[in-house]
Formats: sequence, structure tokens, C-alpha cells
Amino acid sequence: MSNTVELLAKELNGHGGVFCPSAKADMKLWNSHPKVYLDVATTGEAKCPYCGTAYKLKAGEHVGGHH
Repeated sequence: MSNTVELLAKELNGHGGVFCPSAKADMKLWNSHPKVYLDVATTGEAKCPYCGTAYKLKAGEHVGGHH
């Protein structure tokens, strides 16, 4: 059961990424996998190796110098 979470550029942290598990993916932290950092800014999307949740920028969103 994989999930796709669309993000706004402002929702990424200062390094252009997010952590999974994430409340944005409607996950409960107490019953999930170890916290991992996912770099979304480089390619516009990233997939969690534990749960398969995909995080991607919404269409038209750009991060800093990444296009």
C-alpha cells in the first residue's frame, strides 16, 4: 500500500527534503519505521525505502536553485 504525498516547496526543510514517516502522509509515528531523510529537491521526488511512500513536488513548484 504505497502512498503519494504532494508537497509545496515551502514544506521542504532547508536542505530540500523531508523526513519519513511524516504526518503529511497520515502516519502515526508510534507504529512506523525508523526516521529517514529523503532528498526531494534534487529530482522533484523521492520514495521511502521502508514504506514506499512517494514524496513529490506539486506541479509548478520549484526549490531554490533546483529546477
